[in-house]
Amino acid sequence: MASAAAEMDLVDILDASSGPIDIARYVDFVRDPAAGAIATFEGTTRDTFEGKLVEELRYEAYVPMAARRLAAICAEARGSWPLLRLAVAHRLGTVGVGEASVFVAASAVHRAEAMEACRYLIDEVKASVPIWKKEVYENGEVWKENKEFLERRAAHHEMDPAHELKETSNGEE
Repeated sequence: MASAAAEMDLVDILDASSGPIDIARYVDFVRDPAAGAIATFEGTTRDTFEGKLVEELRYEAYVPMAARRLAAICAEARGSWPLLRLAVAHRLGTVGVGEASVFVAASAVHRAEAMEACRYLIDEVKASVPIWKKEVYENGEVWKENKEFLERRAAHHEMDPAHELKETSNGEE
């Protein structure tokens, strides 16, 4: 049986056949009579990166792990703010210039909680969900390193003395 909080969350990893993210569906899901605020974030594909023309983005994921992490992020947000409903969607496959690749929404009684939770959700999606992005340019393509993920991992390793010991030990006692 699903928890009441989980029933108030809509989490989707959308495959390539799903087409564009239906923003209205997710906004409607988070709508609640008690809500004084709905905060949203829509991440779209821009047309240039570092002077190169971007044709499209291609996303891949290990879907079971990504879906579990998205659900955990929603639970973490619920533990930090008094939220009514949450929605998170991320596309896989090809995403054209100007199209949304990720969408998050949070509703709460007050705007501060909704806005803070929305920012937390997108930051955590970028930093901790196993979704990989390839940028396709007019003259080539490249898998992009996830800067937020790498920064989080580096910070975690700095705080983990056991990791430091493993890296510096040469196996001699």
